[in-house]
Amino acid sequence: MERADVRGRPWRRGGALAVSAVLTAALLAFHRTVPNSPGGLGSLLESFLPWLGLVVVVLLALALLRRSAVALVALLLPVAAWTYLFGGLLLPGPQPGAGDLVVVQHNVSDENTDPAGTARALAEAGPDLIALQELVSPALAVYERTLAADYPYRTVRGTVGLWSKHPVTDVRLLDIKPRGITENWSRGLRAVVHTPQREVAVYVAHLPSVRVRASGLASSWRDESAALLGRAVAAEELRTVILMGDLNGTVDDRALDPLTARLDAAERGVAFSFPAAFPVTRIDQVMARSATVRHIRSLPATGSDHLPVVARITPH
Repeated sequence: MERADVRGRPWRRGGALAVSAVLTAALLAFHRTVPNSPGGLGSLLESFLPWLGLVVVVLLALALLRRSAVALVALLLPVAAWTYLFGGLLLPGPQPGAGDLVVVQHNVSDENTDPAGTARALAEAGPDLIALQELVSPALAVYERTLAADYPYRTVRGTVGLWSKHPVTDVRLLDIKPRGITENWSRGLRAVVHTPQREVAVYVAHLPSVRVRASGLASSWRDESAALLGRAVAAEELRTVILMGDLNGTVDDRALDPLTARLDAAERGVAFSFPAAFPVTRIDQVMARSATVRHIRSLPATGSDHLPVVARITPH
């Protein structure tokens, strides 16, 4: 009897760990069911959703320490959920194609003390297009001067800009300003880039910042601006669309549904971009319609509090 009881113990101990594993799996698989009010709890969870993988690692270590068979079996659930959601991002991307576009997205920061070095670092990645946010004087003139030789086509509206190796036409300002902002605020543009393969509608945007407060996530302006940008993309007549911007949200955040419902995010790559000192999330995004964002990765730090991201896009 004693020997049988000892053999049965691994299935009895670790019940709390098993419950924690099931709850973690539920959060991963059903994160959209977490209410977003009060305090934007759902969006907050989705902003850091990949990091639930660390919870799985901790639970695994504790299960092994406790020698809990039931906890180890339960951990298969969050492992499967995390792998389904994020495992594909870790796979290597396909080989570059002849018609691919390489683009760089970067919030350069209005406090950047080395705009020339930042511009050179972005150009060294060899992109076809460079989208920048937080462009202010006198740094703007430095970006224009430094990038002029390799990127003869450029357009700036407010604090966002686009530099291109290919001709740019039909530029217009995007009205994505939330109603509650009364001061001058211009953070969006739309342009047509004439690539060797086709015309592409390129959108560059910088959505309002999100703040984490004691009362929760303050994101109403960001959410409103995302909805306005989504409407503009939905009304775009050109077939192929590329959106680059500091969206102050991850592609898992339901607040960006007006965009992610219409545009595809990267198939491969994680590319955490913020904060630059210890990046834990990617709020700098590259998305596309009638094109596939094959791979996205972050570049080394510049003088900004964001890391640049570079993506490879294959038009359909």
